[in-house]
Amino acid sequence: MSKIIRTEPNPVLAKAVEYHGFVYVQGCTAQTLSKDVVGQTEEVLAQIDEILETHGTDKTRLLQAQIWLKDIRDREAMNKIWSAWLPPGAAPARACVQAHMADARHLVEIMVTACK
Repeated sequence: MSKIIRTEPNPVLAKAVEYHGFVYVQGCTAQTLSKDVVGQTEEVLAQIDEILETHGTDKTRLLQAQIWLKDIRDREAMNKIWSAWLPPGAAPARACVQAHMADARHLVEIMVTACK
């Protein structure tokens, strides 16, 4: 049976789950909720970098991304940060939608899957 590695699990979720060389990252949100969508996106992407590094991979190995925005009109601003963060030619399959956030101060949430 293959080993499942759970990073910082709690009763609700794990920060990431690794299985068969795939890393499934939780939906990441900013901790500093006073920031605008640009600042929150930068913070979220930094968290994703850290989680992927913990699992021995990085953003060049992204397979899929799901992005939730509180206001879809923030898509262009978020995409500028997202596109600058992605390595050239390494864009994953992606969805980006507007959603009601668990905390109204969250402007963006990003969840990714990567391989090792």
